[in-house]
Amino acid sequence: MPTGRFAPSPTGPLHVGNLRTAVLAWLFARVDGSPFLVRIDDLDRAASREEHVRSHLADLAALGVVGDGAVVRQSDRFPLYEAALDRLAAAGLLYPCYCTRREVREAVAAPHGPQPEGAYPGTCRDLTAPERRAREDAGRRPAWRVRAAGERVVVDDRRHGRVDGVIDDFVVRRADGAPAYQVAVVVDDDDQGVGEVVRADDLLDTTPRQVWLAGKLGLAVPRYAHVPLVLGPDGERLAKRHGAVTLVDLRAAGVDPPRVLGLLAESLGLRPAGARVGSVADLLPAFSPDDVPRHPWVLRLGHVA
Repeated sequence: MPTGRFAPSPTGPLHVGNLRTAVLAWLFARVDGSPFLVRIDDLDRAASREEHVRSHLADLAALGVVGDGAVVRQSDRFPLYEAALDRLAAAGLLYPCYCTRREVREAVAAPHGPQPEGAYPGTCRDLTAPERRAREDAGRRPAWRVRAAGERVVVDDRRHGRVDGVIDDFVVRRADGAPAYQVAVVVDDDDQGVGEVVRADDLLDTTPRQVWLAGKLGLAVPRYAHVPLVLGPDGERLAKRHGAVTLVDLRAAGVDPPRVLGLLAESLGLRPAGARVGSVADLLPAFSPDDVPRHPWVLRLGHVA
């Protein structure tokens, strides 16, 4: 039974799109009789806010999306990430990169062999020691990248099928010294025994990197299921600019959690229009992973009232 999880980042409130993904992650796990975990991905300690941690957990509980056991927080797990980075360094897979984001954008304007569009072209991969010192003397602080150099990885996604990725040299330690998300997520999923990751389609492109990294670290690779995004009426990814898109906003507009959950159930074909659902557990008998819609859902706020 592959353990499932939902792992929000507390840099802002959850909106209806995040909540729909959380509901799906819970349903994917529970329909197989699997455990389900909630993890707080507060790796970015500067941007994370404790009030968002509290609101995330309250919003999830209001829909019945509750995990088994204690809620784990990435901010408590830095020694695990440092140990993983030490293993990559010992394997000779890391090098310092002094490029700014602008320099990377400019460097990838020209083709660089088999790498995908926008991939890091390896500008700093083979700098000499004097070249590195010159950059550091100029005040540049390096990020650290892995030497992937165009290795190809195939991911078998439960929703998308075969996803073929070419791995560029991506950042595993940021210039401020913090471990990058790619490291933290593969370490956490392995350590927590996560066997299936259900998340939104916008993260599909990052998955081959995580599979590659897990392989280099000798960690277990979960199976993946990437589900469609929720869009605003303008066809863009749902965001605060679209109005009442969080539970707090919707409550203020007179729309309570059972109506919101009913709306999410309607979008998944699990309930008719206008339904009220007390808990995500009420949706389990009718749920099948194979029946999840394959296209983005457009949230039209006029349908919420």
